Amino acid sequence: MKSPNDLQTFYETTLKTQIDALEQRRRRALNGCFITAGVVVVAAIVIAAMTIPTGEPVFFALILIGGVGIVAAAYVLFTSGYRRDFKNTIVRGVIEFMEPNLRYYPDQGISSRQFQQSELFKQRIDRYRCEDLVQGRIGQTDVAFSEVHAQYKTSSGSGKNRRTHWHTIFKGLFFIGDFHKDFSGRTVVLPDRAEKLLGRLGQTLQGWNIARGQLVKLEDVEFEREFVVYSDDQIEARYILSTSMMERIVALKRKLNTDISLSFFGSRVYVAFSMRDNLFEPKLLGETDFETLLEYVSDLRLATDIVEDLNLNTRIWSKA
Repeated sequence: MKSPNDLQTFYETTLKTQIDALEQRRRRALNGCFITAGVVVVAAIVIAAMTIPTGEPVFFALILIGGVGIVAAAYVLFTSGYRRDFKNTIVRGVIEFMEPNLRYYPDQGISSRQFQQSELFKQRIDRYRCEDLVQGRIGQTDVAFSEVHAQYKTSSGSGKNRRTHWHTIFKGLFFIGDFHKDFSGRTVVLPDRAEKLLGRLGQTLQGWNIARGQLVKLEDVEFEREFVVYSDDQIEARYILSTSMMERIVALKRKLNTDISLSFFGSRVYVAFSMRDNLFEPKLLGETDFETLLEYVSDLRLATDIVEDLNLNTRIWSKA
């Protein structure tokens, strides 16, 4: 990856002009949002003055909810074009300048088929969203990663009282990298919540998770404290999860400071870790400066550093 000094030069010679050209659009988008919000607030005040004294607060509450919906819709309408063009111009420029062998596609992402193929998450998926796909090569390793939000739904009540509830399966960054080895089985590394909560009982429950395959017990105490491993090939699982690899996975979890899950299947490693914030988002309430671009580089490094953190560029094995 190129240095911040290289990016500074690129910013001053190329990106700043493009950012300035987009700045007027950002301000117009915000003005449209503020005007809409102002009209809604004035309308709400007028309606409140008319309805509350006559004992119709429920009607006012419905109007207020509708007003919030109007403001939200206006925000999307006024900002979506700016957001799209900013990502296609500025964010793409930063990513492809810093890592010339990567390509950025803001409206694409890791497919639901690839997400399910990893077998990291077993729940039924009822709604799947993805964006900010980055793919290409880092060193000798082919990679692809994007944001993913997968959900399943449940229902409660019946008839007019029936309600749909959405539950998050995973929301964060999903990474796929070439492991340069054809695996004969499938090995999955998951956060070990059961043992942390239930101790020995948790260990017993882990062993009953038949859908995941065989429970693999490893000798690294620190790794075992953080993760549980399932595989349909015990020998291959131990081959993959060498002492060095287990240390790297533990270090990666601490670095990211969030839950991390991995699986090894085909010839790829799949890595998923949760995130609250969206990646590569343009600033709408302030001007874009060089510090903003450094934040995009930091977002990029979350994924690209996985190659180094897991030592994927070192060709320990050869493919069959």
